[in-house]
Amino acid sequence: MDAPRPKIAETFVHDTVRQREAQIGRRCEILSHTRIEYAALGDYSYLGENCDVADAVIGKFTAIANSVRIGAPNHPMGRPSQHRFTYVPEYYEAGATRDRDFFADRRDDRVIVGNDVWIGHAAILLPGVSVGDGAVIGAGAVVSRDVAPYTIVGGVPARAIRKRFDDAVAASLRRIAWWDWPDELIFERLADFRSEAIEEFCRRHDPAFAAGR
Repeated sequence: MDAPRPKIAETFVHDTVRQREAQIGRRCEILSHTRIEYAALGDYSYLGENCDVADAVIGKFTAIANSVRIGAPNHPMGRPSQHRFTYVPEYYEAGATRDRDFFADRRDDRVIVGNDVWIGHAAILLPGVSVGDGAVIGAGAVVSRDVAPYTIVGGVPARAIRKRFDDAVAASLRRIAWWDWPDELIFERLADFRSEAIEEFCRRHDPAFAAGR
């Protein structure tokens, strides 16, 4: 029998992870051979093995499976050549000047991932997309458009499959914003999170929902 998994009291980053200008939150996990650069990872979120994350802001409690690519950079398709010699010519010619504006634009074209999102194995999120709170990205999906909160998408290119909850419940969960609760309150209410009676959860923790239902 496997030994019990140790409690994640502090953030864990595997020795093989490569970081550059990354902001990592509390109680996060980043597993082996993952790279994260020019990005922020919110509290309790985790990255699986062999992920590549760049130019992104990822919310809290977001689960990212293995081999996910977030912020896959684009080449300059509007130029006479798409090749990198146009923006990193110093790779080829001594004294040539890097195109810093190109990289500044790439940094600004950030991927925004909300809270409590689940991103499946080998999904790709292209630059500039936003993924709403509570969304699900199917395994192998290529996300080229924004994903609405609490929506399940999949395919190439990714398209909506269905909503996780009706609009009233989804709006209530975003008002509750449980991901911003103190740790103590989340674990005090753990039984509520284990229940699939989602409307009861909303009634209990969202007065506006309780009044309307």
